[in-house]
Amino acid sequence: MTTVLLNIEEPKPQPGRGFALWELGFRPFYLLASSFAALSVLLWALQFSGWLGHPYLAGPLWHAHEMVFGYALAVVVGFLFTAGRNWSGQPTPSGLPLALLALLWLAGRVLVLTPFGWVAAVVNAAFPIAAGIGLAIPLYRARNKRNYFFVGVLFAFGIAQFTLHLAQLGVLTLPGWVGVQVALDLMMFVMAVMGGRVIPMFTNNGVPGVQARRNETLERFALGAVLALLAADLAGLHGAAMAVLLALAAALHAARLYLWQPWRTLRTPLVWVLHAAYAFIVLHLALRACAEAGLILASVATHALTAGAIGGTPGSPTPVGCASLGTMWTSIFGISPIRNSG
Repeated sequence: MTTVLLNIEEPKPQPGRGFALWELGFRPFYLLASSFAALSVLLWALQFSGWLGHPYLAGPLWHAHEMVFGYALAVVVGFLFTAGRNWSGQPTPSGLPLALLALLWLAGRVLVLTPFGWVAAVVNAAFPIAAGIGLAIPLYRARNKRNYFFVGVLFAFGIAQFTLHLAQLGVLTLPGWVGVQVALDLMMFVMAVMGGRVIPMFTNNGVPGVQARRNETLERFALGAVLALLAADLAGLHGAAMAVLLALAAALHAARLYLWQPWRTLRTPLVWVLHAAYAFIVLHLALRACAEAGLILASVATHALTAGAIGGTPGSPTPVGCASLGTMWTSIFGISPIRNSG
């Protein structure tokens, strides 16, 4: 049996077209994200050794900034540019505009390691804003209202990132970690939306006899819980009230995952890894509730989301965790493993 998952249709070959890397958004950004994920380990070690001098962002804040706004955001933008083309039937940035966006992302990675804080702040915040504009144009032309909110999410990433930098520069009296936490909530929302759209479909197409299903009421409450969590983080809510909200969100997403019947996918690795990735969202919410109750360190919960859901499972449609070596190769020469999920 041949399992057909989501597959973005490649543009038809045209005489004299440019380098294939710049034809679709996922190609440069998956390549950049996967390469940077490996390089960042070395940079992290060099920071600890003191060989990088006194960069603008250093230590754990640099690590958090680069993993969220560097690695993960690059994958999200690559995914949205490629999926947005399919959702709208309109071209998303390619060629020179796509190359310039990639250069903007690269400049952000370099500048945070220099003393030039204001330049780093502007360049880094400009990337998701520019990407949002690049996505908005095809969606608006096609009147693809269902996916307009992704533009707002990209703009929100830019605002969260600029807030972090303003705090680091002493303009705002907020801790820089507020921007990181808001970005993590936004990332979880993107994963929850796309996971709900495609994991049941992947499961039903890839495993005969499985009846993964969606309950629309549960869908609204589960996604609403993530947005409520985002609002609570913006408001600075902590303690028992936050623990209850997190526990409720964990229960809602656990119920959502249960309806997708993950236990019936264990003989099909290409499918069960998707469920495993989503299970880390449930685990993150539960662990964060424990952290708010003072039972564990908050970093344990954070890394359940970042290392588990965002970076842990190659092939995840959520759409992060997919910048693996195999994706690096196909980002230049191959075909994207995503079809119309919009």
